[in-house]
Amino acid sequence: MAAQRVLMVIDMQNGVFDAPRFNREICTKRINQLINAADKVIFIQHTEQGLEQETAAFALLPELHQPVDALYVTKTACDAFYRTDLEDVLTRHQINEFVVCGCATDYCVDATIKNGASRGYAMTVALDAHTTANRPAALAEVLIEHYNDVWRNFTIPGNTLRVKTTADILTDW
Repeated sequence: MAAQRVLMVIDMQNGVFDAPRFNREICTKRINQLINAADKVIFIQHTEQGLEQETAAFALLPELHQPVDALYVTKTACDAFYRTDLEDVLTRHQINEFVVCGCATDYCVDATIKNGASRGYAMTVALDAHTTANRPAALAEVLIEHYNDVWRNFTIPGNTLRVKTTADILTDW
């Protein structure tokens, strides 16, 4: 049996995109390509003041495809593993390897990737399917490239993070 193609989509929510995000349309298009090719999709959604569950702000972007069998995890911190049932969901579905994409590169995507790698999950980052906003210290485009480089060189003995284009991930799948 072939390995399950699993995609984790982080914080692609209406309220998160109230602040302009770099290459929203291109990023969302690539995420949809991954969603369409995945066997299982896990949507991670952030909740806090202004992103309350059951509100339009909390909802996923309308242009995102949402498979009927998608899984959903709600978080309150940047790290999707922190005080959530994400690890239980992954265990229940026998998932130990997945592709990661979403928003915000420098906060939620980064924290989740580093914690997941430390927990032993085999992850591939879709280098062209995550986004963020401009920050006071750096433009979004610079941050995205910086974090792709950080993840490419992140040291976890026995666990290597892979950083690949959406096209390469789709070819691998």
